[in-house]
Amino acid sequence: MTDLPSQRPGSELRAGHADREEVAERLREAAGDGRIDLEELEERLERAFTAKTYGELDALTADLPDPGAPGRPPRPQSQLQPQPSQEPMVLRTVAGDIRQTGYWVVPERIVAKSALGQIRIDFTRAECRHREVHLELDAGMGEIRIVVPRGWSVRTDGLSCGFGSVRNRVTEPPAPGMPVLRLTGSSKAGTVVVRYPFRWPGRRSED
Repeated sequence: MTDLPSQRPGSELRAGHADREEVAERLREAAGDGRIDLEELEERLERAFTAKTYGELDALTADLPDPGAPGRPPRPQSQLQPQPSQEPMVLRTVAGDIRQTGYWVVPERIVAKSALGQIRIDFTRAECRHREVHLELDAGMGEIRIVVPRGWSVRTDGLSCGFGSVRNRVTEPPAPGMPVLRLTGSSKAGTVVVRYPFRWPGRRSED
């Protein structure tokens, strides 16, 4: 990525934590709009959180349509992050099959309950602007499968397991600024699986 053709006044001044965070929010928003892909988002976020001057931050958003820049002047807070939803998303099945996939807007809290059926929650193409997403699970004798983008971190220490199983296959180090998915609840006799999207073509997404 190249620097700006001409630096703005004050670009050599030192940036602060709030300036870095504002740029990080703009980058996440651009990724949600499809302007940059996940790999580029991770690279730009890493550079944003290590930037020392306004000029370095400006270079990270120079090709994005938003004319705002860190510190001059800030965008309204309502544009940086949507207001948290008052109601959680509830996915509940007795013996059926529920799939939350494709593009969707991730709320701050999700509840998933499966007695005998299967629930699949895929965050790969979802738009998420929350630092933390809380997913409350109840896998009675059913199955709950969760797919998260690379760079996300997943915490399963809030889950209890009876006769069921919990398999967390998200093992790579988290990327700076990416969401944290916190799992709570229980797997009584069911199965909970958390994984990344498959890298190779031809593999069934339902696996």
